[in-house]
Amino acid sequence: MKAINHQITKSPNHQIPWLGQLGNNPLAVAGLLIVGFLCIVALSAPWLAPYDPQAIDTWHILESPSMAHLLGTDPLGRDCLSRLIYGARISLLVGIIAVGIATVIGTTLGALAGFYGKWIDGLIMRFVDIILCFPTIFLIMAVIAFLEPSILNIMAVIGFTSWMGVARLVRAEFMSLRQRDFVLAARISGASNARIAFSHILPNAVAPILVATTLGVGGAILTESALSFLGIGVQPPTPSWGNMLTEGKDNLEIAWWLSMFPGLAILVTVLGYNLLGEGLRDALDPRIRDSGKNN
Repeated sequence: MKAINHQITKSPNHQIPWLGQLGNNPLAVAGLLIVGFLCIVALSAPWLAPYDPQAIDTWHILESPSMAHLLGTDPLGRDCLSRLIYGARISLLVGIIAVGIATVIGTTLGALAGFYGKWIDGLIMRFVDIILCFPTIFLIMAVIAFLEPSILNIMAVIGFTSWMGVARLVRAEFMSLRQRDFVLAARISGASNARIAFSHILPNAVAPILVATTLGVGGAILTESALSFLGIGVQPPTPSWGNMLTEGKDNLEIAWWLSMFPGLAILVTVLGYNLLGEGLRDALDPRIRDSGKNN
């Protein structure tokens, strides 16, 4: 009987060779390499940046790319490459922390709604529907209007306004998994609701949560860049890809490099996270994986 229960309660995801599936997907590998490279650049910024990103040099204002300044200089003579490297720190930090906050909130509320159902599910999902009625960017701008623009506030606001999709996803997974045999076996064995939810159901819902989190980082980076571009995100002189684009907009006709390189950095970063997220989805979703084998 113990052997049977062990077989029933065994997590199905533990049998998925998803790392091998991920390695066989060239686009996912490309996304992983891009994300890994950007993380290394962000962590190594003090050693990689050739200049102080906030150092003003009035003798080299709006210089085009050269050997002295590989990506040129901005209207204050600051080195664009150094600011771009340090901006990677800000963008990745905001994206990861904000999505982490959203994932914790969404997973908690979605698990409660999916596990208990009934009036708890109705209450949480109606709250989600109300929040979704407001466009996210305008909701974030409205909240920031009452707060001082700072990195911490930006991370908190993006996190607290982008958890709804994770909540819906987790709710659907819990509603599907709570009827499985391994959950029924856990109930028969006398496991508490908390143990069933966190030890039996949640580990089997990690795959879609991981995919949503990876894809969400790219969206959070885009949101932070948009807010900084509008002047209500990360404030100068702290380098951010968004406020670097603002400087480029004001000098677009005479200094093309101010807009091109931050724009490319945002494009490549978001593309990397999207490719990695899609690769994880293909590797972790058994339906997609099995259909690929049949084809």
